[in-house]
Amino acid sequence: MNPVNGADRDGRRRNPYQLTEETPVYVISVAAQLSGLHPQTLRQYDRLGLVCPDRTAGRGRRYSARDIELLRQVQQLSQDEGINLAGIKRIIELEHEAAALRAQVAELAAAVDGAAAAMRQREAQVHASYRRDLVPYQDVQQASALVVWRPKRPTD
Repeated sequence: MNPVNGADRDGRRRNPYQLTEETPVYVISVAAQLSGLHPQTLRQYDRLGLVCPDRTAGRGRRYSARDIELLRQVQQLSQDEGINLAGIKRIIELEHEAAALRAQVAELAAAVDGAAAAMRQREAQVHASYRRDLVPYQDVQQASALVVWRPKRPTD
């Protein structure tokens, strides 16, 4: 949370007394225990930009539940998958970018749906404004028959 404006990392305002998965509550020793890592490892990850916890006014680190989950993910990628820290950082960046793009796609899809609904509404208004006393034009089909008309001659 940004202490200046009370917004979380995504810029949304929230109730300062409501605990969420992004609420920074864990000091570094507790975060280290919860993640199964050494506190020095958490400091190193912070310096490398892998997991960046919020800071208190005195510059102490405060980790959220989401940060703890990210620490576990970094540990799993590093130890189980054998990915180096630079690769893990790139994976995390790409995951954040993908999430942002998914949000943007959802936003654009909602905008398209709104525009389509407005278009349907406007189309219905146009159809409702048609004059009902006019006869619609129908194309005359060409026939191959020849009709000969002979007027009757007046009888003298």
